[in-house]
Amino acid sequence: MDVPLWIALLVVGYLGIKLFRPPVWLICVLLLGGYLLADSLVASVIDTAVK
Repeated sequence: MDVPLWIALLVVGYLGIKLFRPPVWLICVLLLGGYLLADSLVASVIDTAVK
């Protein structure tokens, strides 16, 4: 079964919020930080470290 990545992320995110109940500010910081990090020079360093 092929599931698009964005659907899988939505399901995991929804379950994480429902099960662990993190504060809203923490979710916003993680989303904004990930968005800003993906467009920076650090993204290439992280990409090579993961591979």
